[in-house]
Amino acid sequence: MKYAKFRLLDKISNKLIDKTISVNNSDEIETLSVEVYACFTEPPTEISEDYVLVDIIDTFQGGNKNFYRGWMISSSPEVTPLEHPIYDLWLLGCVNDNTS
Repeated sequence: MKYAKFRLLDKISNKLIDKTISVNNSDEIETLSVEVYACFTEPPTEISEDYVLVDIIDTFQGGNKNFYRGWMISSSPEVTPLEHPIYDLWLLGCVNDNTS
């Protein structure tokens, strides 16, 4: 099974949270619902790079505001930023069951 590893920064408390979510599943990180559709890693012969296709919804107080839908790149979080007033979220990488 393939997984995407994320890091979330709460800009108010400066708390960091790491979360691993399996592809084709969703999980909650604080008030964000993160659904992972795909996670790809460049082959070892290329420059190390991971890509994830996600849909991120803020569920604060029962709402369902979509904050981001698209690709994130592990080495360039500023290229595909999550524009949220409280959280920053970025991709750490893609792993599978056989990766240590």
